[in-house]
Amino acid sequence: MYEPIRTKSVHSMAVAQGIPHRSREEELDIRLAGQLTALLTVTDELHALTGCPAERAALASAAERIAAEVTRLSGQLPLRAEPSGGDPARIPALRQRARTLAGNALAVATTRDDADAIKLAEDQLAAHTADSPDLATA
Repeated sequence: MYEPIRTKSVHSMAVAQGIPHRSREEELDIRLAGQLTALLTVTDELHALTGCPAERAALASAAERIAAEVTRLSGQLPLRAEPSGGDPARIPALRQRARTLAGNALAVATTRDDADAIKLAEDQLAAHTADSPDLATA
């Protein structure tokens, strides 16, 4: 009734051709570095929009911690976009985005069982979750 499959599976051919594959750990490193790089971009945007000197200092410190973690994971400095600036009314939306990214990073770091990344993600999640932002722990 059905014609039999006469060719090899695409999946088995890929292994036979010697296409390089990454390990699970390498994939998690790449994913975590990506989440943290996105969090770094949002942190830089918040730094550019925030007027309070204490918050700006905390955001700058957090950005440096995030950049150091990305460098550790990927072996190179993260690319940092120039903040676009704009309307300070975007700050609540940026904080929500930072919470989401920190939560994603926490999930990947937990899967990876990386204590440093877990601590960083938890700190960022807490910093952006507070009703009145206390970024001193960032």
